[in-house]
Amino acid sequence: MEEMPLSALFEQARKIHLAASDSRADQDLVKKGCEMLHKCEDMIGKLGLFSSNETKEDISTNNLKYILVPYYLAELTEKIIQEDRIPIVKASYAKLKEFFSFCEAMELVPEEELAASSRGSSAPPADRRALKIARFKRQKAAESKLLEIKERKERRGRSTKAAALSTPVESGEEDIPDDDSEEEREAWLSTLNLAICKAIDLLEMLKREEEMLSAIKEQKLKNGEDAFSRDALDDRTKKAETWHRDAAARVQYSRPAQPITCATFAQDVLEGRASVAQGHEHKHQPLIFGPASLLNGALSTERERMIAQVFQPSHRMPTMSIEDAGLTEMTIMNDWQEQTKKAIEEASTSWYNDKPLRKKEEDDEDDDEDEEAVMKARAFDDWKDDNPRGAGNKKLTPCG
Repeated sequence: MEEMPLSALFEQARKIHLAASDSRADQDLVKKGCEMLHKCEDMIGKLGLFSSNETKEDISTNNLKYILVPYYLAELTEKIIQEDRIPIVKASYAKLKEFFSFCEAMELVPEEELAASSRGSSAPPADRRALKIARFKRQKAAESKLLEIKERKERRGRSTKAAALSTPVESGEEDIPDDDSEEEREAWLSTLNLAICKAIDLLEMLKREEEMLSAIKEQKLKNGEDAFSRDALDDRTKKAETWHRDAAARVQYSRPAQPITCATFAQDVLEGRASVAQGHEHKHQPLIFGPASLLNGALSTERERMIAQVFQPSHRMPTMSIEDAGLTEMTIMNDWQEQTKKAIEEASTSWYNDKPLRKKEEDDEDDDEDEEAVMKARAFDDWKDDNPRGAGNKKLTPCG
C-alpha cells in the first residue's frame, strides 16, 4: 500500500466499497478498505489536489473521482461491527458531513438541499415530502445516466472490436483511441450527484440511530446496568489496596531509581513505549570524572558511590540534548515569524486607517487656500474701485 500510486489505491478501495455494498461485508475486507481510503486522504492532502477557491468547473476530470473518498470512507465505516456502536455512527456521520460540506463548496449541491439543510427539522411535513420526492427523482436520473453511459461504452467497445476483426491492420498504422474525456467527466459528475443524494439520506438515518442508541444507553445507566458490575469494582479495589500495601512494604528495602540521562529514553518513557525499570543504553554517556573513571562505572558499594561523587567538574553539565535545543530554536523562530507577521498586518491596517485622516487634513488645507484666494480677490476689487482704469495716465486728458 505504501508503494501504490493514488489512482491504483483509489481504484482498489472503490472495488472493495462496491463488493461491501453488494453483499454482507467481510469485516477484514471492510477494515482494509477503510485503511486504503485513509491513505488516499493523506495522499490527496499532501498533493494539494483541491483548493477552497475552486468549483467543479475548475477541477480536472482525472481528479473529480477523488471527491468521493470521504463518502466511500463513511459508508465503509458504517459497516464495521463492534459492541459499542455509537463511535462508529459518529465517525461515519462526521465523514458524511465533510463530504457534504466539500460538495457545497464545489457548487455540486442543489439549492433546495442547501435551503433545507439551513432550515434543519423546522420545515413543514409537506415541504420535507416534496424535497424527498425531488431527491428520489434526481437519484433515479443519475442512475439512469450512469447506466446509459455504461451501455454506450459497451456498444462502442463491441463495434470497435468487430471493426478490428473485420478490417486488417496494416503495419505502421496506430490505433488511435476515441476521445471520451467528456463522457468520463459526465459519468463522474453523475456519480457525485448520486452520492450526494445517498449521503443526505444516510445522514438522516445515522442521526436517528445515534439518538436511539444514546437513549438506550441512558436508560441502561438509569436501570443500574452499568458497564462495570459491582463485583468488578470490588475486585479492582482489592487489587489497588494490595498493590499499595506491597509497595509500602518494599519501599523500606528498595533504593530510588537511577535518574534518566538519555533524552530519547525519557521521551519513550513519557509516551509509554518503555518503562523506567528497563535498562537503557544510549550513545551519549555523560563523562565520568574522579574515582568513578578508575572503577569504570562499576560501583558496587555505597562507599564507592559516595567516593565517586567527590571530584566532579566545576562547571554545569548540559541540561538538554542537541535535539531539544533545535526544537527550542524552532519554537523561537516560529514565534518571531508570527510577531513579524502581526506587526506587518498592524502597520498595513494603521496605514489604511490613517488614509481618511490625511484626506481630511488635505481638505482643511484646501479650504484655507480657498479662503486666502477669496480675500485676495476682494482686496483687488476694492483697489480697482478706488483706482478706475486710465486715471493715472496724464497724456490721455485734453489739457495734458
